[in-house]
Amino acid sequence: MLTPWGAEVDPAAPWPEHPRPRLVRDGWVSLNGWWDHTVRPTSAPAPVDRADYDAGIVVPYSPEAALSRSWRVGRPLGTGETLYYRRTVVVPQELRTDDRRLLLHLGAVDQTCVVAVDGREVGRHDGGFWPFTIDVTDALVRGYGELTVAVTDPTESGTGARGKQRRDAGWIWYPAQSGIWQSVWLEAVPRTYVTDVEVLPLPDLADPARTVVEVTVHSNAPARARVRIGETEVDGPTSLPLRVPLPHARLWSPDDPHLYDVDVSLAPPTGPADRVTSYVGVRTIGVGADPDDPAGPVRFLLNGRVQPMVGVLDQGYWPDGLLTPPSDAALEADVRTVRELGFTVLRKHVKVEPQRFYHHCDRLGVLVWQDLPNGGGRYRHSVTVLPAKRPVRLPDRGRTAYALLGRSEAAGRAAFERDLRRTVDLLAGHPSVVTWTVFNEGWGQFDARRLTALLQRLDPTRPVCPVSGWHDQGGRERRALGQVRSLHVYLRPVRLSRRLRRRERARGRAVVLGEYGGLHLAVPGHVPASGEEPFGYRSVADEAELADALATLEREEIGPARAAGVAATFYTQLTDVAAEVNGLLTWDRRVRKVARYPGPPTDPA
Repeated sequence: MLTPWGAEVDPAAPWPEHPRPRLVRDGWVSLNGWWDHTVRPTSAPAPVDRADYDAGIVVPYSPEAALSRSWRVGRPLGTGETLYYRRTVVVPQELRTDDRRLLLHLGAVDQTCVVAVDGREVGRHDGGFWPFTIDVTDALVRGYGELTVAVTDPTESGTGARGKQRRDAGWIWYPAQSGIWQSVWLEAVPRTYVTDVEVLPLPDLADPARTVVEVTVHSNAPARARVRIGETEVDGPTSLPLRVPLPHARLWSPDDPHLYDVDVSLAPPTGPADRVTSYVGVRTIGVGADPDDPAGPVRFLLNGRVQPMVGVLDQGYWPDGLLTPPSDAALEADVRTVRELGFTVLRKHVKVEPQRFYHHCDRLGVLVWQDLPNGGGRYRHSVTVLPAKRPVRLPDRGRTAYALLGRSEAAGRAAFERDLRRTVDLLAGHPSVVTWTVFNEGWGQFDARRLTALLQRLDPTRPVCPVSGWHDQGGRERRALGQVRSLHVYLRPVRLSRRLRRRERARGRAVVLGEYGGLHLAVPGHVPASGEEPFGYRSVADEAELADALATLEREEIGPARAAGVAATFYTQLTDVAAEVNGLLTWDRRVRKVARYPGPPTDPA
C-alpha cells in the first residue's frame, strides 16, 4: 500500500531537505539514497567487503518498509540477527579543507548500532528515536572511505524505547522495523563550531516592552558568540545565557505562528568563524484559572489566555515507510490536515519524529503534546488493558511494582531516564511543543513522581502529564504531581465526577481527556491485505454514520465534559494504522472519512 507521496519518492535522492531546521549552516551533503545491506546471525562473522552484501536498500527507510526496496520488507529483524549497511562515501571537494572538521549525522537508528569507516569503529549509539553525531575527520582524511553501520534491534524482547512496535503486530500494536530510519548526512564545520543553540523566550505579559529572549550558544571549545534577533544584536561567551531584548514581541500562537530568525556567529581565538541560523517563537504556556473565571476549573493558558485544546492522537505511522514518512511533503500534509479537520493540537503518541515534523508544527501553528517513547519488558494485559474497564491504580515504585509493570531491569530504567533528557534537549526549542507526557497506560511505567520532578527541573516552562490513562500516582509535592491529570475513556460514556474535579483543582492540575472515541470504519481498498481482523472501539457502517456518530459524541459527551472542566480532549485517532481502522483518514491518507471534526470552532475569528 503506497501513499501519494510514496509513489513519488526518488530512490536515488530521498529526503533532500536539511534535516535540522533549528541549526542550519552552509556546507552539508545528504547521504540518503542507495546503500548496500545484509542480515546475518549476530554470532557469524561480519561482512568484510562489498561482495559480502546483498541487494541495495534505500536509506532512510527501514528494511521492513516497502520504500526501502529491500528484500527484507515485512520481515522484522530477529533477536539473534545483525543488520549491516555499507556505502562508499566521497567527500565533496568544497567540504574538504584543512581548517575544518567533518561531522557525520544520523537522525535515528533503531535501536543499537556501531559505525565504522574502512573497518575502524568511529562511534556507537543506543536508542532508536534520537539523533547522534560522530566526528569522522580523521577517518575520512583521504577524502573517501567505506562507511558501515551494524545494527541490532530486539524490539519487545529488549527493554529499550520501542513505541508501538511489536513483531507479532495486531490490535493496537504496529509492525516492527529496524535500522536507519531518518536522514544521514555529512557536514563541514570550522575547528571551533556551534554545537547547539538554546533559546528561551521570556515574554513579559504585564510589560511587553521588557520581553527578552535568552540564547545560550554551545560550542566544542570556548569562544565568543554574537546573536542577532530582528534588529537587536548582543555578544558574549559561549555556554552562558545571552539576553536579547525583543520589546513588544509578536507572540506565537496557533492563530499567528510567528517565528523570529536567530542568527548566530562564533568568533574563536584562532581559525575561521562559524555561522548558523535558527529561529524562536515567543510564547508562554502553563495551566491556571481562566482570568475571566478565577473560581473556575484549571485551563491551559497560552500567553496568559485560555487556549482551546481540541486535539487528535497522532501515531506517525505510514504503510510504505512505517516510522519514516515517505517525504517532507507527506509530513507537512499531515500537519496541515490536523488544522483542516478543526483541531488545534495533536498528541504525538510514544514516538519522536524527525526534526522537520516539529518545524512544520512551529510554522503552521499546530500545538504538540509530546509523549516519551515507551520501553520495558513485555506488558501484562491485566496491567495495561483491564484498567480501561475497571479503574485501578497500581504503585510504580519498588521491586514488586517494577516486575508487574515490565521494569525489572535497572539498565532499562536508566536508559529511559537518559532518553527523557535527550528528548528535552532535542525538542525544548520548538514553540509548538507545549506539554510532556511521561508514561502511557502503564507501558513500562516506573517512578513516575520522581521522573516528573526531574522533567520539571529540566524544563520548568512546560506542563507535565506524569501518566496518561491510568496508574496516576498522586502525591502532595506539586513538582512531582505535574500539572495534568489525563483520563482515557473507551467503551463507556464520558463522565467527569465532581469529586475528581474538586481534587484536581485543589492540586492545580488540569483534567484532560487524553484518549477517547476510536470509531471503527474500514474503507474497502484502503486496508492492508494482512488477514488481520480490523480493530476499533465501536463500529460504524459508512462515512455518513461516522459523521453522525461523531456529532452525537461531541454533543452528548465531549461538549458537556469541556463545559464541566475538561481542559483538553484528544480523539483517537488521525489515521488508520495497519488493522486499527479508527482513523479520520485511511492509513494511505488517500481517503478523508470526514470533512471536519464536529468539535467547537477553533479557527481564529
